[in-house]
Amino acid sequence: MSGATGTQGSGPPAQGGIEDTVKDFWASRPRRPQHGRKIAGVAAAVGNRYGIDPVVVRVALVVATMFGGVGLMFYILGWLFFADERDEVAPIEGLIGRGRSSTSTALTVVLCLALLPAASWMFSGGGWFDGGGFIWLALLIAALYLLHRGRGHLNRPAPRGVAGPVGTDWQEQSASFTAASVSAPASGSGTGPPAWDPLGAAPLAWDLPDAQADPYTPPPSPQPPAPRAPRSKIGLFTFAIALVVAGVGAVLVAEGEPWFTPQHVVGLVLGVLGIGMVAGSFARGGRGLVGLAIPLSIVGLLLTSAPVNDFRGGVGELTEAPRTIAAVQPVYERSLGNIDLDLRNLPDNGAVSTVVRTGAGNSSVLVPETADVTFTCENGIGNIECLGLQRSGVGNDPVTGTDVGSDGPGGLNISLHVQTTTGNVEVHRG
Repeated sequence: MSGATGTQGSGPPAQGGIEDTVKDFWASRPRRPQHGRKIAGVAAAVGNRYGIDPVVVRVALVVATMFGGVGLMFYILGWLFFADERDEVAPIEGLIGRGRSSTSTALTVVLCLALLPAASWMFSGGGWFDGGGFIWLALLIAALYLLHRGRGHLNRPAPRGVAGPVGTDWQEQSASFTAASVSAPASGSGTGPPAWDPLGAAPLAWDLPDAQADPYTPPPSPQPPAPRAPRSKIGLFTFAIALVVAGVGAVLVAEGEPWFTPQHVVGLVLGVLGIGMVAGSFARGGRGLVGLAIPLSIVGLLLTSAPVNDFRGGVGELTEAPRTIAAVQPVYERSLGNIDLDLRNLPDNGAVSTVVRTGAGNSSVLVPETADVTFTCENGIGNIECLGLQRSGVGNDPVTGTDVGSDGPGGLNISLHVQTTTGNVEVHRG
């Protein structure tokens, strides 16, 4: 059995090149522990190997999974290439017959096959952050490289095939002891053990304790507690940067910048927190960032499944009353605020199409009495009242229909789509 007991290095390793660092990482790569694991022990293995909190590793992997599946792919690779502390080799090595692994062949094959969809998800730009998979892949590789450069001398696993005093096979110890006893002649004689010795060893060859020695050894005096290191400020510094990123991102979302959405802003903030936690693992700080990253990750997941694309277009009240068909905008939108659109001043003939969209707020549209109106009204939470059709509550189904007005078909034709995420939707004739 390979030595699963870690050894504390005497000091930082020699700073070689990238190739030397990669070779040393492979030779002393983490081993998955039996205690403290949640699934397969990959995060605990990395944390124990480099002396950082495994919770930080788990949060980084969860965030990286949201950014295109990189965290999931890294975890599967760790499962395959990091040996269990009880085993001789890693599961992938056991699969090709290089030693014993407790991971079954069937599970190892399943893990290898699971790499295909995980890699496909990353390369196809999965997650809510376009291109985030490649960014987090680079961040994880860089973090692991820097961890090994700076802390690779800590908790190094014992070389395979070299066991410590506790792990030495008892049969080998017994055999070596017997051989030494038989080969050692008795004190003062040049011959081996006498024939009458039933144990096959001379009595004087036994290493017995000295009767005159004091068997009691006083216990060592307790060491004074080590002074507490000054608290790192990296957590506070990271939190301040995250607030700035969140504030700037919110302003850009409100101004309608095409790339910036709430999902992207959450992703950027999580990226800042992730970098801060990795840096804090070196400086022994930033632990409190975990409590912020976990709920923010949940918010990010909710945003990916909620209709939040409506949160754009500025903040405040929007009131418009176009008098010509050309003056009608294709989209009227606000991220926060009410929209009042009056179409009663349009000509009696022609066709016009527009979308009224709000994130949080009310949308109200007035149409001429004689216009032919084809409408779709929808919201997530609130009331809908569109040309006599009503609906209220949470998760309302869209209200659609066509109303030709008081004069019947003919005249001005209006195609209208009114939607809000949270608020009331109203379409009335004036």
